[in-house]
Amino acid sequence: MTKNPLRIATRKSPLALWQTNHVRDALCRAHPELQIEIVEITTKGDKILDTPLAKIGGKGLFVKELENCLLEGRADIAVHSMKDVPIELPEGLTLPIIMRREDPYDAFVSNHYPNLAALPKEAIVGTSSLRRQSQLLALRPDLQIRSLRGNVGTRLNKLDNGDYDAIVLAAAGLKRLGMAERIREVLKPDIILPAIGQGAIGIECRQNDAQTLELISVLNDTPTQQRIIAERALNERLGGGCQVPIGGFAQIDEDGLHLQGLVGDIQGKQVIRHTIHGPIDLGDQLGRQLGNELLAQGADKLLQNLNY
Repeated sequence: MTKNPLRIATRKSPLALWQTNHVRDALCRAHPELQIEIVEITTKGDKILDTPLAKIGGKGLFVKELENCLLEGRADIAVHSMKDVPIELPEGLTLPIIMRREDPYDAFVSNHYPNLAALPKEAIVGTSSLRRQSQLLALRPDLQIRSLRGNVGTRLNKLDNGDYDAIVLAAAGLKRLGMAERIREVLKPDIILPAIGQGAIGIECRQNDAQTLELISVLNDTPTQQRIIAERALNERLGGGCQVPIGGFAQIDEDGLHLQGLVGDIQGKQVIRHTIHGPIDLGDQLGRQLGNELLAQGADKLLQNLNY
């Protein structure tokens, strides 16, 4: 089945374009006759760089314009970092494809210190993620957390200019952009629990576009999709957007699906964690069950008290 050209909506950042080209190349391998057009969009989240995301509406700002592009028929699919995608999709759109996950963890990046533990007292660490901020301060209350916005290159430049002693970024983004050598320490889940969907690429399209749905179906990675379903069900139960101190991470092994969840306050003074496991095909149920457990342990009060 052909649809020429297939139009892909994407943000203009280097990482977004890498992900879009990754999707394009995979589609061309599966459908050699397919012609693809890239539709580059500048989103509100890309334009407002001097304000923390939590104050301007969260990471959904990176997605809305791409979704409008789909709804208006200017593109056929949109490529997203799954950690940026809100739980509720606009009417008429669907998210049928989750591609194989890259490294899901956070990365510690510094020009002077080999790892997080080596940072001196009151070191300045850059991140605009409340999830990272909460967990960093829980580990090291002495740290000074300062806002850090912009694409990966911009953030690294700010570090190199001496604005920060260290910064924390998604390891997947650094690896995809060929900058893995900048990673000094991979922060595993026992140190910092990743964001919901971190490291995974999702593809969104119109629900009624059967031709496109069939074309892109070859790109889905079922194990990754099962993990993301569980993580997003957790986020939905907690009522969390993309910019609240919530972490969630699912893994699959021979015993089934293991889901870790976390809710913290932005000062890192209280962090609630819990883990649950069960059948792989019950990820949605497990996510809701873990959310209920965290709420019962006090996560509801932490989320209610968030004051941006």
